[in-house]
Amino acid sequence: MQFVGLIGFLAVTAVVTAFIVYVIIFHVWAMALEMFLWTKPLGRKTFGLSKEDAETSKTLAANQGLYNGFLAAGLVLSFFVPSPDTALTLQVFFLACVSLAGLYGGITANRSILFLQGMPALIALALLLFA
Repeated sequence: MQFVGLIGFLAVTAVVTAFIVYVIIFHVWAMALEMFLWTKPLGRKTFGLSKEDAETSKTLAANQGLYNGFLAAGLVLSFFVPSPDTALTLQVFFLACVSLAGLYGGITANRSILFLQGMPALIALALLLFA
């Protein structure tokens, strides 16, 4: 029975880790798009911007990208802290931030934000808290 419990725990841990890694990759990519590629063809195409709109909003986008980088950095940090309680606290905090940002972005900007950003973080958060 203990072996089965261990296997279940490891499986849940692997799934949670996979979702957190997805959230990290998503936010690093969003940071790159918003900070460095916003006015480039890929950035403009990704966000549906004209060249003029991208130029006038590039400072705001870079600021937004910086915040995405902070979210990713917080989750990366959670994998390296020695205390499991501190790691859990960091993961819960940053996943909650990402979940709320995804919900807000899905409501105010584009529904796809909810599914690409918010849902993976919310699933990871739920698994952390309830598994």
